[in-house]
Amino acid sequence: MSVLAIENLSASLSGRRVVDGVSLTVGKGSFTGLIGPNGAGKSTFLRACLGLVPASGRIHLDGVDLAGLRAADRARHIAYLPQERETAWAMSVEAVVALGRLPHHARFAAPSDRDRAAVEAALARMDLSAFRKRAVTSLSGGERARVLIARALAQETPVLLADEPLAGLDPQHQIALMRLFRELAEEGRIVVASMHDLTLAARWCDRLLLLNGGRPHAEGRPEAVLTAQTIEDVYKVEAFIGTATGGLVVQPVDLSQKRKEEDHG
Repeated sequence: MSVLAIENLSASLSGRRVVDGVSLTVGKGSFTGLIGPNGAGKSTFLRACLGLVPASGRIHLDGVDLAGLRAADRARHIAYLPQERETAWAMSVEAVVALGRLPHHARFAAPSDRDRAAVEAALARMDLSAFRKRAVTSLSGGERARVLIARALAQETPVLLADEPLAGLDPQHQIALMRLFRELAEEGRIVVASMHDLTLAARWCDRLLLLNGGRPHAEGRPEAVLTAQTIEDVYKVEAFIGTATGGLVVQPVDLSQKRKEEDHG
């Protein structure tokens, strides 16, 4: 069984500790939501897992030290969907998605049948087949987001890390993406995605890691992590917590009383 083990991960930016001693162990078939307020360290945590920022700690996948791998080798183990979605070149959608196959073959090698099949599957899964010849620069922000998700899918790695993948998507595509991540987990992948929508995190993730100030505040099943007290302590808001169509609903409704008092001196 595949296991991603992150132990005591810490990272600093501009001399300030942004991620401080975070550990997370997730197994094959899991979809973990990384939640927390702005500035909690979610993006830096994901980037540190990929070696994109200097960090200390241990990151292993099935005993393989990912931090010790070359970037190209690491890309065969972990796919990454960054928060930034700007595209500078007018490449076709199909060409951008095909970039996800680069870690799997030698430089300048012609695409294999498996490469073409992976690209086709990713385009279909993200409902982009009709867009394949369109320049990615001509697409809307939400459409570009789906292209980059398809690129990560085409990479066919056992682990997918996604930073704010729901940003810029309409409700239909947000839910479709959460369904997709759940399906990928059920197919045997490990998915870790940062997000702000607590209801979507609660309904589709099997586990949540709540960061606050760069440190782990709570981890576990959504119903154990997303309590009224925890939400008030971390987010400084009051929230409605209930159920609908068999799932948890978490809706912030107002600033907490303590935050109101702080705002009014």
